[in-house]
Amino acid sequence: MSLDIPDPLQRWRLLLGEPAEPACGALGAQAQAADAALEWLYGRDGDRALRGERSGGGGASQLSTPDWINDIHRLFPREVIERLERDAVERYGIDEVVTNLEVLERIAPSESLLRAVLHTKHLMNPQVLAAARTLVAEVVRRIMERLATQVHQAFSGTRDRRRRSRRQIASNFDFRRTVAANLHRLDPASGKLYVQQPMFFSRSRRQAEPWDIILLIDQSGSMVDSVIHSAVMAACLWQLPGMRTHLIAFDTQVVDLTADVADPVELLMKVQLGGGTDIARAVAYAQGRVVNPSRSVVVLVSDFYEGGADGDLVRRVKALVESGVKVLGLAALDTQAEPSYDRETAARLVKVGAHIAAMTPGELAAWLAEKVLA
Repeated sequence: MSLDIPDPLQRWRLLLGEPAEPACGALGAQAQAADAALEWLYGRDGDRALRGERSGGGGASQLSTPDWINDIHRLFPREVIERLERDAVERYGIDEVVTNLEVLERIAPSESLLRAVLHTKHLMNPQVLAAARTLVAEVVRRIMERLATQVHQAFSGTRDRRRRSRRQIASNFDFRRTVAANLHRLDPASGKLYVQQPMFFSRSRRQAEPWDIILLIDQSGSMVDSVIHSAVMAACLWQLPGMRTHLIAFDTQVVDLTADVADPVELLMKVQLGGGTDIARAVAYAQGRVVNPSRSVVVLVSDFYEGGADGDLVRRVKALVESGVKVLGLAALDTQAEPSYDRETAARLVKVGAHIAAMTPGELAAWLAEKVLA
């Protein structure tokens, strides 16, 4: 959610700056972050056109340009963000990410910078956008390496202790049966057991019919971490046998990005962060994609702040559950899994049969494996 300061004194303090603190009181944590972000930009000269003459507190800001971009997208509504970005580029010439190719090529790839690129790619000229795509590809490659291991571990199957296997893999080694099968080769003098026939467990094949995994991704500005990791997770799932992965991004509109699910870089470059949220519309779209309810999972990645009709959302989720679809709501999908969501709406969805959780991508993979390969 964006900045919310109901206290009028706090708002005046934010408007007037540090000199107003004795009269208005100190800022809270969220307002302090907003003050620092505004001062990082408008503290560069004496022209305070947006907020009048003011001075910020706390000393020199340590924000980098990517940090600032990420902060304003976390703190402010869309119309304010657009004004801040326009002023940064046109008024102050801050082009370190959005217009300066040389600077962008020098910046070390990181998830923080990836977030900043996704927020500002609409401001980039074609040359800078091409360089940004290279940066995005490198960060996605690193995330992909990490998540692919977790996904494949989760979906690798469990050992079937009732059946033997001809595949001689160390992780499948059956110690007890090996000893029993080779006891006649025990040398009493040396106490050594000579193994001629090692025994191995079989692995049960956990999926027979394909499963449909439908990822609904809230692409509002505050969900950028979830968008990034959902895109990579979808690509990892797409590579698994027996899985049909669909990825749908939404705000007040719904965009089906399934055609790009195998290429998370292309997918991320098509995402348009920001805007409102109509979760019910996205769930309605998912309902239309369900072919076999008993072998379908809808994963809704959102903060659950519904901009549309709450009742419609609850009814649609209930209908999915009653038809046999497994519905999972994720309040967070970044590596830290720090939940920030509308608990009231989430509780209503739980009452009609959805599972709501805050988890890392690796935990999501384990949950999916548990549900679809049980």
